[in-house]
Amino acid sequence: MSIADKQEQVLEELSLFQDWSERYEYVIGLGKKLPPMDPAAKNPEHLIKGCQSQVWLDASCEIGRVHYAADSDSLITKGMIALFVRVLDGETPDAILTADMSFIDRTGLKEHLAPTRANALNLMANQMKQRALYFASQASQASQASQAS
Repeated sequence: MSIADKQEQVLEELSLFQDWSERYEYVIGLGKKLPPMDPAAKNPEHLIKGCQSQVWLDASCEIGRVHYAADSDSLITKGMIALFVRVLDGETPDAILTADMSFIDRTGLKEHLAPTRANALNLMANQMKQRALYFASQASQASQASQAS
């Protein structure tokens, strides 16, 4: 399933709820289902700067696929990062880098968030793309090194 397909699936699920408070409850539920993050990874290096709440994001790349771990001290923020993890986890760095993350605007959730929380959504998406960029550059360097030898 492509990133765009996963985004559409999320949008379809959210469309089942008639009002924004039900949508928030659903998003909070997604956050509660996130696998627990290793407590050692909840450090300043993994903290997303600029968010009103504390949000930690860790990433690893195995067999060309990026895997994210995330947590937050806020239920709604944890739910929001869970949306992104659901859409991007297990994808290739290149797919993540080219993904259109504006789907979050179509969820209707941003309009009911405080401006600082709405801005946090952009920060989360950017950090996830930054991690993918790092893995893409590592793969490129490894490829160049093997071609040189």
